[in-house]
Amino acid sequence: MAQIPLLQLSGISLTFGGDPVFDSLDLVVQERDRVALVGRNGSGKSTLMKVMAGLVEPDRGSRVVPPGVSVGYMEQEPDLSGFATLGDFAASGLEPGELYKVERAGEGLKFDPARPVATASGGERRRAALAKLMAEAPDLMLLDEPTNHLDIQAIGWLERELKAPRAAFVLISHDRAFLNALTRATLWIDRGMTRRQEKGFADFEAWRDKTWEEEDQARHKLDRKIKSEARWAVEGISARRKRNMGRVRALGDLRAERASMIKRAGTAAMALEAGPKSGRKVIEAEAISKTFGDKPICRDFSLRIQRGDRVAFVGPNGVGKTTLLKILLGEIAPDAGRVTLGTNLMPVVFDQARARLDLEATLWDNLTGDPEMRVSGKADQIMVRGQPKHVVGYLKEFLFDERQARAPISSLSGGERARLLLAKIMARESNLLVLDEPTNDLDVETLDLLQDLLGDYDGTVLLVSHDRDFLDRVAATTIAMEGNGKVTAYAGGWSDYQSQRQPEAVVEKAETPKPSKPKVKRQMKAPAGGLSFTEKHRLEELPAVIERLEAEIGKLEGLLADPALFTREPVKFKKATEALVERQDKLEAAEEEWLTLEEKAG
Repeated sequence: MAQIPLLQLSGISLTFGGDPVFDSLDLVVQERDRVALVGRNGSGKSTLMKVMAGLVEPDRGSRVVPPGVSVGYMEQEPDLSGFATLGDFAASGLEPGELYKVERAGEGLKFDPARPVATASGGERRRAALAKLMAEAPDLMLLDEPTNHLDIQAIGWLERELKAPRAAFVLISHDRAFLNALTRATLWIDRGMTRRQEKGFADFEAWRDKTWEEEDQARHKLDRKIKSEARWAVEGISARRKRNMGRVRALGDLRAERASMIKRAGTAAMALEAGPKSGRKVIEAEAISKTFGDKPICRDFSLRIQRGDRVAFVGPNGVGKTTLLKILLGEIAPDAGRVTLGTNLMPVVFDQARARLDLEATLWDNLTGDPEMRVSGKADQIMVRGQPKHVVGYLKEFLFDERQARAPISSLSGGERARLLLAKIMARESNLLVLDEPTNDLDVETLDLLQDLLGDYDGTVLLVSHDRDFLDRVAATTIAMEGNGKVTAYAGGWSDYQSQRQPEAVVEKAETPKPSKPKVKRQMKAPAGGLSFTEKHRLEELPAVIERLEAEIGKLEGLLADPALFTREPVKFKKATEALVERQDKLEAAEEEWLTLEEKAG
């Protein structure tokens, strides 16, 4: 059965006072399409989505939406003017009998419908806009960074909702795990050109690299041809050139073709330089507790952070991750217990609220006006890791051009603002890097570079993030804040944390048993014909081997269910984890061997 077109763009061209953002762009989005819209920060992803939503009028071209097809758009900065509460906004456009949809979305996305718009944060406004879109359930959803300001639980809820068979969407996101789980096609904006591949985001980077490799090869061949033709034009006699003016004109055409090739945007030349080494012990928290009103942040929590550690803090929004960070940094005193900071610490902080950026000032003024970056007597220079550097030159290292230097911060995209903030903190020497939601809005290439920089950084990293893929790539220890003051340290990143929680979940389930289906026991048949003597003997002994491995696994899972084991006895925890993995592999192999022999026995 043919898919139904939901949206068609034909010959779209758009220019904002300079080079074209799009030129002669054609695009069709069909029923059940699940498209990742990707590209570098500033490439025009959000602009294209606004064209698709009918909010930006192109210079040329047409947008067609068939009658009866509904298109919904969730923008990064929704306008809630005219509404008293977030719930009023989210429910606008729904029938009275459909208000339950907003309540359901509100529970999944964790926003309070009764919150007044006037006091709502930017994140709460975005969650209300997303709840509105999910409640309306249009035929085509246009989602611009929907996971920003969502915690991991809410991201999981949204992921499950978007997997529903009815959903068709175009999605902009920095979250690799989210894109990998949901998308089946990829739309790539690159230097004004839009390409499409009928594969999800998981295949994007291989496709991009192959495309760039082919482009480099074509450019190299063209350069060689131009060089050869130019040599002929110089060395050939005048009469020959007169008889071959067509070849001379062709050389001009080749040069024009080469000049029209748009250079790819490079990778930001970001650099992290650790200052003088801190002491071996960076932070030690001993039995700390903290409560705000009736809300416990942590209870009897102990942690030792040593030089070079990569520690991630995860948990639902509002659980107190940033507060715990401030307690560990000595900015907030605990109610009980104590925090000891190591010696010679030089911390820098990436603020999730972007509070360090003055949105009304220009990029130039934001850098030169920072007291920590100012160079006395030099209005056009800033101090970068102890050395003066021209402000425009430094901005170019972070992929900003000279025109943007005098533009206000408010004109930048979310990813460009994040990149500017990274430029500010990376200008300083440090040995303790505190990153509070650094991944929001950054493109894939910048995220890859940031990950590499953190891997090579000689100092200590404390990280708050809801990006599961980034956590897996960076974190060596994960501090899970699960609410009601419960804070637990786990070895590894997000996936490791999830796997280590499973035994604990089994124990909790055992403590509160629920009715379930009877467990079906493995039926071990007696050995039969078709087997050698050795195989028969092995088939007879395998049930006992499997039973012993299952018992050992049960004991190890019980040991690892102790949430304090990692911090109390890290060596024992490591050995137990390795033993558990080893026995699980052996059990799987033994079961596979038994099935093979049992089938052969007939």
